[in-house]
Amino acid sequence: MSEPKGRVLIIAGSDSGGGAGIQADIKAVTMLGGYAATAITAVTVQNTLGVTGIHPIPLDIVEAQARAVLDDIGADAIKTGMLGDIAMVETVARILDSAPSVPAIIDPVMVAKGGSNLLAASAVDAVRALMIPRAGLFTPNAPEAQVLTGLPVRTTDDLRRAGEALLKLGAGAVLMKGGHVEGESVVDVLMTPAGETTFEGERIHTRHTHGTGCTLASACAAGLAQGLPLAEAVARAWAYVHEAMRQAPGFGAGHGPLDHGWPLRGKR
Repeated sequence: MSEPKGRVLIIAGSDSGGGAGIQADIKAVTMLGGYAATAITAVTVQNTLGVTGIHPIPLDIVEAQARAVLDDIGADAIKTGMLGDIAMVETVARILDSAPSVPAIIDPVMVAKGGSNLLAASAVDAVRALMIPRAGLFTPNAPEAQVLTGLPVRTTDDLRRAGEALLKLGAGAVLMKGGHVEGESVVDVLMTPAGETTFEGERIHTRHTHGTGCTLASACAAGLAQGLPLAEAVARAWAYVHEAMRQAPGFGAGHGPLDHGWPLRGKR
């Protein structure tokens, strides 16, 4: 296998507000020193108040975008986000199968921060059957894990139980995100067949959390694409997102974006 170059192919939807989706993915990968290329699955009409329109990109165009990147630039990691429906899940599974040596970081984007569904209910089984077994790293939040496993996910121990279920479904590793679990601390649990690593920090009480999941998954993908060990890639990504939340610029009247560019200015 060639030396990692930090190239991340991101297969996800566009967020016109710039806080989540492809825009957040590109910012995170770039700020952590990687190279971001994209295959856009949908154009959304959204801002901090919510999603008011979704225009899916034709399947053949999505596949052609990915193929153009893989055949020329190449990729050291592939990160997926919003897929939308069964046909898109099947298309992305085919793309992943065409690059079996490239680790896939799968973020099962189901619902936007404002509550809009970004994955059809009919596509949940397809994600379970086609995406989870192809994931080198699977990054669900608590509600997503609950839907995918059928288990209640209200505590950190619940996160672990759901994580075990996802590993049994074929994921190489899972990062169980605890932002929806109540408590003054946020605990995420990285689980692999060999054991677990926990990441814990103070809960930042803020409405500016738009794009945290996209950003964390892409930051993990950047680290893996650069050749970092899994736990080290997740630790760096976790610290990056925590500080990006802390330094959120305060834009918008709803769920505001993070400050993806904080490393340019340093901590303040």
